[in-house]
Amino acid sequence: MTLNTFTQQARARMMHWLQCTRVQIARRPMTAAAVLACSGLAFGAAAGAGEISRLKAENTRQQAMIDNTRQEAQREVNALAARLGELQAQANRLNALGERLTRIGKLGEGEFDFTAAVGVGGPGPVLDMPPHALQEGMEQVDTQFRTSGDQLSVLEALLLGEEMERAALPSRSPVASSYVTSSYGYRADPFSGGRAFHRGIDFSARHGDPVMAVADGVVSYSGQRAGYGNVVEVDHGNGYVTRYAHNSRNTTRVGDLVRAGTELAKAGSTGRSTGVHVHFEVWEGGRVLNPRQFLADMGVSRQ
Repeated sequence: MTLNTFTQQARARMMHWLQCTRVQIARRPMTAAAVLACSGLAFGAAAGAGEISRLKAENTRQQAMIDNTRQEAQREVNALAARLGELQAQANRLNALGERLTRIGKLGEGEFDFTAAVGVGGPGPVLDMPPHALQEGMEQVDTQFRTSGDQLSVLEALLLGEEMERAALPSRSPVASSYVTSSYGYRADPFSGGRAFHRGIDFSARHGDPVMAVADGVVSYSGQRAGYGNVVEVDHGNGYVTRYAHNSRNTTRVGDLVRAGTELAKAGSTGRSTGVHVHFEVWEGGRVLNPRQFLADMGVSRQ
């Protein structure tokens, strides 16, 4: 059988099958429609299953991208939170330092409130801030905090130095609720009546009244001196030495650290004295000074 003969026979069979199919469709249209519908449904189901699989894979990929983005964003938030904690610590340090300077500088209450919010403002529009700009802003604030902290620390040291110098200057009366009974300078000697130089100031006191340091310092002498009776001397470390004489007894020893207002002795009338009082002298660099110049700060009156 030749190829041409085989082809012709196959074409004849195909035509016969198509003819039979047309006859069957004409006789039973509903059956044919059902066959075609089932064939379509099967094809559609196969196509739908493939699309669903593709959508699931796409959803899984997008979810992974979202999770990765969320993790990166959380890492950035954590880094910003750490920087924020550092800036808050710096701000707390500056606030504490500012409050100390306010006290040291004796600023009025409310004159500089470090806890009050600072008023700010400005026109719009307002744009979203990108993360890198926020990071740069926080770095700038950190630099400003560090610079301000260093400057305030220097200012604190200067103010503390001045405060210590002030604390080491005679600034109060050696006896509470007292007044001056005899001034510095030449006067009639209370024993002989002749002219004599009085090297200090006498303060009225009652026997046993506390004799107090007029400034911060260290007790450099506690004992008896001719004419002075029981004496306490305080070295204030800046060239100044104060002397408290005629005490009934001394209550401090050499080397004791004292603050302004610390009790040094009890008032009395030992030594060359006509009655109970406190003899007070101020020395600077081995030279006696007139304590009168400090009386304005002592809040005492003169007789």
